[in-house]
Amino acid sequence: MGVAYAAGGEGEHSIGDAILHHVQDTNVIEIWPGHLYIPLPQIHLFGIDFSITKHLILMWVACLVLVLVFRRVFKNPSAVPSGMANVFEAIVVFLRDEVIVPAMGEDGKRYLPYLLTVFFFILTCNLLGLIPWSATATGNISVTAGLALIALFMVQLGGIREHGLVHHAMNLVPPGIPFWLLPIMIPVELLGQLTKPFALCIRLYANMTAGHLVILSFLALIFVMKTFVIAPVAVGFALFINILEIFIAFLQAYIFTMLTSLFMGMSIHPEH
Repeated sequence: MGVAYAAGGEGEHSIGDAILHHVQDTNVIEIWPGHLYIPLPQIHLFGIDFSITKHLILMWVACLVLVLVFRRVFKNPSAVPSGMANVFEAIVVFLRDEVIVPAMGEDGKRYLPYLLTVFFFILTCNLLGLIPWSATATGNISVTAGLALIALFMVQLGGIREHGLVHHAMNLVPPGIPFWLLPIMIPVELLGQLTKPFALCIRLYANMTAGHLVILSFLALIFVMKTFVIAPVAVGFALFINILEIFIAFLQAYIFTMLTSLFMGMSIHPEH
């Protein structure tokens, strides 16, 4: 599989398969693409697939990295942080003061643990995907859908916690709506509650997948053109996009966190 497989003379169709192979989830971890790999357990219970996949392993690695890094950085907290502790504190303070509190008010501080966890988890998964022979877990729509469902739950939880179940349900419909419009507005507003996490899911999935497809497409040009003359240009563009992917990794984690806090703020303060 991989680029080595694509170069075997199968033509453009094989190159397309190779590109898709690199962005799709698999039941193996490749040590050397097409030659050496570690099979992962395949588990099926009650007709449901609980198999361990490469993206799941990468999410576990992201969680482990976050735990180890934060325990190491903040092992000895001090009033004046330095080094990496200063970097992480700057990120946390920026998200708190410039993103979460403006969107949710002071009530947003109680949701800081969730929102900061989401940001650093997505960021770590994005950055892990830039390592050669690794994979981007956030390029899996099942992963982004899971994150979006959690965001939907937190949006509703925030509104219920602030106003109570009945009042929160009433807040879904804008005040002052004529009674005869309620049969139309209620389904529309309920649909709106679902489209918000759907947008979070598709935005993160599409952006993280698109970057890898572009990089692999540039590299595949060498095999499509069947000449190494184009290699400097193809590799140069691929390297540029790869550097840009570092910025996108931070940007997409920020956007997901910002939109989640914004949707939660709309649920907590529907009058704004």
